[in-house]
Amino acid sequence: MPPLRHLAIIMDGNGRWAEQRHLPRIVGHRRGVETVQRIVAACHARGIPYLTLYAFSSENWGRPVEEVGALMGLLGRYLQSELDTMLQRGVRLRVIGETGRLPADVQRVLEETVSRTAANGEMVLTLALSYGGRDEIVRGVRRLAEQVKRGALLPEQIGESELSAALDTAGIPDPDLLIRTSGEMRISNFLLWQLAYAELHFTDVLWPDFDEAELQTALDRFRQRQRRFGLTAAQLAEQATTPGEDRH
Repeated sequence: MPPLRHLAIIMDGNGRWAEQRHLPRIVGHRRGVETVQRIVAACHARGIPYLTLYAFSSENWGRPVEEVGALMGLLGRYLQSELDTMLQRGVRLRVIGETGRLPADVQRVLEETVSRTAANGEMVLTLALSYGGRDEIVRGVRRLAEQVKRGALLPEQIGESELSAALDTAGIPDPDLLIRTSGEMRISNFLLWQLAYAELHFTDVLWPDFDEAELQTALDRFRQRQRRFGLTAAQLAEQATTPGEDRH
């Protein structure tokens, strides 16, 4: 049974959920926030130490101004309403992405929530906001280039660990499992570097309808998989053999 330390979720389908019911798209986003609250609680109860949610992509800035404004308002209210719960549960908030593009009032709430939960150690909840995987890699490469320019790093010293440390997710283990809702079967510029060996789970369920049972289904299927990381099944079996055990 493979261990699951880090779960990442692309929360997709809020707008379609509302449109199917002839409701304004913002209603779907409100229901999506309620799903976030339930799923964060469910992951915490299951002892999953890292949860990353794709909340707002860099491409989402191209949506109608009214919808973007409403989403920013929902984000601010969510953070304000959940702060006490995060403190009670020991949840630490992290944010990845170009947060400087967010409205000033949202940035202030984010900074306060990140600061006040910084000492929490039971679970790390990461929100990807104004985030794009390619953009993150570009920014990481620029950070390394600055180090080379200052003479603090040689080009031949740059490897996978150095690039990982230069990304927004530095200090967080790579995701073990990615869930995407709504039936779309792509990763949409999300954690491109970090998802290299993640298991993928796609479901037709729209995010507002994604519940604890759907989460458990994804976790159960993950536990049935064998993660080989390029090795053979025989090699994995050999690694799993404990010292002193008869191997013949």
